Amino acid sequence: MPRITAASNAAQRAETQRRILTGFGELLFTHGLPGLTMTDVARHAGVGRTAVYNYYADMEQLLIAYALDETERFLGDLRSSLAELDNPVDRLALYVRAQVEDLSRRHLPPGPAMAAVLSPGSFAKLADHVSELNLLLEDILRDGVAAGYLPDTDITQLARLIHGTLSSSAARGNAADPGFEEQLKQTVRFIQLGAGARFDDGGAPLRLK
Repeated sequence: MPRITAASNAAQRAETQRRILTGFGELLFTHGLPGLTMTDVARHAGVGRTAVYNYYADMEQLLIAYALDETERFLGDLRSSLAELDNPVDRLALYVRAQVEDLSRRHLPPGPAMAAVLSPGSFAKLADHVSELNLLLEDILRDGVAAGYLPDTDITQLARLIHGTLSSSAARGNAADPGFEEQLKQTVRFIQLGAGARFDDGGAPLRLK
């Protein structure tokens, strides 16, 4: 039996689950998903193999739990940060930056690879959760159009194109690389301009005539 370190059994369970998810995420980053086992996760998390199975029946359940947990935390942090900005073009920049940084750091398998390792039901659950990100981006773009900073366009199609660009940019670099920040700045401005934003000489967003 592992030694109880938390204040209660419930807190201990939450702590153990957090260690498992954190350990799993670290292994995904360093080794990737292929060949990863529950035993590897238990060893890296510093818990017994049985403890991992107490929470997750197999690698699929662990993967979907990790993906949902990361997405939920990311969404919460992103919404809080976006709420501090008034200009929709600035909010678009924050969204792009946050997404590329997160995708570069987490190293979750891309959509098609996830579909290959997850059951249809699990993949649908993940897709529903991730769709919240798409709705968030669409809201930013609609605000930009309504406020006169972005031209009227097919918002749904534009959001798809932006997310495709984000995935491609994240795949080309790692947040620890020396040139990552410059690449990220270029990606932000490329997407802003592609969405139709325009800027003054000082870099501030302009309303379109």
